[in-house]
Formats: sequence, structure tokens, C-alpha cells
Amino acid sequence: MRHDTVIIGAGPGGLAAARAAKRIGKRVLLIDDNWGPGGQIWRGYSGLDIDGIDKRYSTQVSDLDLDCEQLILACGARELFLPFPGWTLPHVVGAGGLQALVKAGLKIQGKRVVVAGSGPLLLAVAANLSKAGAEVVLVAEQASWGSLVGFGVSLWRWPEKIIQAAGLATSRFRASVWPVSAEPGRVVMSDGQTLQCDYLACGFGLVPNLELAMLAGCKIESGFVSVDAMQETSVRGIYAVGELTGIGGVEKAEAEGEAAGSRTALRGNHGAFVELLRQCFALREELKSLAKPDTIVCRCEDVTLGKIAACSSKREAKLQTRCGMGACQGRICGSALEFLRGWPPDTVRQPVHPVSVQDLLKQKETANP
Repeated sequence: MRHDTVIIGAGPGGLAAARAAKRIGKRVLLIDDNWGPGGQIWRGYSGLDIDGIDKRYSTQVSDLDLDCEQLILACGARELFLPFPGWTLPHVVGAGGLQALVKAGLKIQGKRVVVAGSGPLLLAVAANLSKAGAEVVLVAEQASWGSLVGFGVSLWRWPEKIIQAAGLATSRFRASVWPVSAEPGRVVMSDGQTLQCDYLACGFGLVPNLELAMLAGCKIESGFVSVDAMQETSVRGIYAVGELTGIGGVEKAEAEGEAAGSRTALRGNHGAFVELLRQCFALREELKSLAKPDTIVCRCEDVTLGKIAACSSKREAKLQTRCGMGACQGRICGSALEFLRGWPPDTVRQPVHPVSVQDLLKQKETANP
């Protein structure tokens, strides 16, 4: 059956788009690579499924050969990881990643956790881990106290976010602190502290998942998909919502999803909050010197920073060292090297995710019966 609206991503933005499109009588298909709806932020929540639409969960989209009049990209974002000595150890994980593991059943009760990196996600993760029984030893934010005070003062424009922030406050929070190295069972912080921990949950902000938008030829500006007032991209019929258009949280994603799904103009000014986050949680220059020549940068291919020292671009690093050619296809090292070396993203070709030869043959047979 041909669908009017196909939505890729079942997080807050995708769900809002699906509800809106269904409301105006569109035949909707919602696709997500997770086992159920909610995305990273609402993973495991009940009551999110939408009746009356087609859904394909546990489904990864590797190209855009889709038959529909409207395609809405709600692909979300991933954590930015910055390499430092010891960041590949088993107990060093993403901040959001650890939260997802706990939601999936990981026993965290009584475990000592250091949460470090940058952005409001750190406090949310720490609160959820504490609720699950973890002992949060420290929440370390790399941004300065000055930046954080400026952020807090500016929240008067968003009263609901002041309430959210107050509910996440903890005495374990420190600013202008970040991890400089990790060893089994402990982490050394930039202020000289050595902390014993069972997990170091680390994330330096979020990076939008732009691969499908780039594959479609959508215009990218300043690292995000450019859209008009109705969330339509530069490619007619393709819309983008949520973190793809700017890191701004759940409220922004839902508002943009509503606009795209209902095909109406976006309500409210969410750009101001996106810019506030960008300015107040900008990564400091000192983080660029954390990785040493023998520090692994590409985890998939075990490529160290020293091996790519003489390279001038991601493409050269890929050709000379296989950096970015592993299972994640440069999603981890690529974002890190964009910050460390200023290398822009590579071009994107299908399939955007690794697929088996058997699956490629099946796709070819389907396209050419």
C-alpha cells in the first residue's frame, strides 16, 4: 500500500508528526530501528504507540527508495564522544548510552558512577541513574560557571525549563571539570581528582543524524538541516524535525513534528533556545588536547591519533589508515575529528548503514522483479 506520509524516527518529533498526519486523514507509515516507539528520550515508556497507522519497528533505513508524497525525517541525534586516554575501556560508556542500558535492564543499584561531558543531558542522566539506585559520585560539566549562570538567567523566557532544571539539581555537580584519563575502575579529572567508579558515563553534547538528509540532497547549514516555516527542506516533499534542525529538546521536536505532520507553519520561536544552548555549552579548546598520539580515535579500526597526524582530511585518513571505515561508518570518529581537526563531514552514499550482501540482493530483486 502506498502511504501519504512516511516518517523515519519514532522519537518525540516523529510521534508528533504521525499523530498530526493521521489527524488530517493521511495514510501514515512510521519507521524506527528500535524495538518500539519513544526514541532515545522516551525509550521504554508505555502508552506511546499510535493506533490507526502502519508501523515498522526494528527496521533500519539504509536508502530512500520510498513511495510517498511526504517524507518526514525525525532521525534524532547521537552523543558526541571525544577521545582521551582510557576512553575505550569497558566501564567508559556514553551518558545517554548508560541510561539506555539501565532502561533495558542493566543492574545499576549500588554502582558508583561519574557523569561527565557537557549539556543538560548530564543532569537528566544523573537523576535517572540515582533513581535507579546508582551512587552518582560526580556530575562534571566542562562549561564554566559563568556560562551556566548566563544560561540559568536566560531561562526566564522558558519558565517550564526552570522548573525542570530545579528538579534535576544536585550537590554533586561541578563546572569547568572534565575527564582527562581513565583507568580500570577510576577516572582522573581535570582538577586533579582521581575518582573511583564502576562506570564513567561521558558525552560532550549531541550530533544530529544527518546521513539520510545528506543522501537526499537536503541543504545543510551550520551542521543542521535547513527548513522553511513548515519544516520542508530544500528538497520538495522532504521535511525534517527535531534535532536534525537544531539541538533544542523535546518541546521543539514535538512542535516541529506537529507542523510537518499537519503541513502548517511552526508555532513558537524555538530557535532562541537552540542558540542559547549552543553558546552556553560550547566546547572549550582544552578538550582538543586530551587525546595523545597513542590514543585510539577510530574504535572500529583501532586507529590512533598519531597515525592520522599527517593527514589533511577525513578522506585521506580513510585511505591511509581505514579511519572511519568500520561498523559505525565514521559516526563516532567522524564527529570527534570534526571537532579536533576541523574536518567537515564526508559525502554520503547508500547504503548509509552496513548491510549484508544478501540484503542488497533482496533490495535489487524487489526493485527489478
